[in-house]
Amino acid sequence: MSDLIKSHQPDFIDVIHSKKSLDLPKPFSREIFLFHTHVAGTGYVDNIKELEPELTSDIKLNFFREPQNEFDPQAIMIKTESGNKIGYIPKSDNIIFSRLMDAGKLLFGRITSVKKHEDWLKIEIDVLLQE
Repeated sequence: MSDLIKSHQPDFIDVIHSKKSLDLPKPFSREIFLFHTHVAGTGYVDNIKELEPELTSDIKLNFFREPQNEFDPQAIMIKTESGNKIGYIPKSDNIIFSRLMDAGKLLFGRITSVKKHEDWLKIEIDVLLQE
């Protein structure tokens, strides 16, 4: 029995219990279009003009719930994939989306258009559900 050599390669159990996330392909995964809206609050983002070159059509946007938001307990913050905040889902549109996210559903956005105004950007997005 003392001749056994322990492998140092991670096995399935090590992977399951690790804190790292896995980007495994999901065989029947798809994106489901839910809604078209705009990004609220871009005028309050200090560096929005510097972010404009990054905000091109069809880039993915990540959504983050902010249940402790003092203005809206259903708030959903929107960030680019590089982690820059660009605004929020409008309060008038976020009640269903916040409930879906609170239930563990993965929602995200894709930019459909960006229009420059004097001190702010009008960013149109599609809201999608990852199934």
